[in-house]
Amino acid sequence: MRFENQPESEHVEDRRGDAPPSMGSGYGFGGGGLGGLPLWFGRGGLGLGGLVLLLVLAWAGGLDPLALLNGRAVPQQRSSQPSSDSARGRAAPQQDDARATFCRKVLATTETCWRDLFREHFGKAYELPTLVLFRDAVRSACGTAGSSVGPFYCPGDQKLYLDLSFFDEMERSLGAKGDFAQAYVIAHEVGHHVQNLLGTNRKVESLRRLGSDADYRRASIQLELQADYYAGVWAHYVEHRMQGKVKLDAGDYEEAITAAQAIGDDTLQKRATGTVVPEKFTHGTAAQRSKWFRLGYESGDPKRHDPFVEEKGK
Repeated sequence: MRFENQPESEHVEDRRGDAPPSMGSGYGFGGGGLGGLPLWFGRGGLGLGGLVLLLVLAWAGGLDPLALLNGRAVPQQRSSQPSSDSARGRAAPQQDDARATFCRKVLATTETCWRDLFREHFGKAYELPTLVLFRDAVRSACGTAGSSVGPFYCPGDQKLYLDLSFFDEMERSLGAKGDFAQAYVIAHEVGHHVQNLLGTNRKVESLRRLGSDADYRRASIQLELQADYYAGVWAHYVEHRMQGKVKLDAGDYEEAITAAQAIGDDTLQKRATGTVVPEKFTHGTAAQRSKWFRLGYESGDPKRHDPFVEEKGK
């Protein structure tokens, strides 16, 4: 993915120089916090399968990932003695470092994309989200989260939260390499913002109060698959409608597909425990996640396909 004449988004808060908030002990993010649908529905998502570390820890420790993701009990990092870095605080990072600059430019492409698509397909204005870059831990309208939660979206403040070290974890632990895989993470979280603006996540959340656990789990997965679909729609837009600003390289599409497969529920479960338990799926399988990104990429139309219809009963 190469930027040729692409400006940076102005809607980025760089908190990497801030001393991380105290995480306390025990569990947090109670009641509706990081609106936790896999990729936090109050959270928005590992988005990228984000929550990779959280899910692995949950499965390995015998916890129910859905309960964690739903904001009922999200394990927080326990604080004992603060680290020397935390105690002293940190010098503010360089504002123009390459990775942060990359994120600002990716976010700007999503702004252009969804401004146009909201007008063309929904007949309304697109409200811009804010991307918050942080280290170790961050405070949001959905609660305080540690980096182990992964990238997430909080509908309470309409902000995406990202610790850039997650990209290193993607490469080391999941084999999801490449700049377009990283762009996919951001695009997926922006997909949760799109759902928030359209009211989709509120409909899913209502099932937690009114429906069965099985219905809620199924809808939570469909919500994640739709965010993957929206990420694919964004990729289509970038490739076909942003000539002169962004150029996709050979292999970029494959990088996103590899990332989507790497954070499938079945892939993560097998990595953590050696077995696959479909009853505990929360984001969709590797095949489903890559399928829905592909459908979005091929159609470029946010309304062409709907996992709430096409994945019904699965």
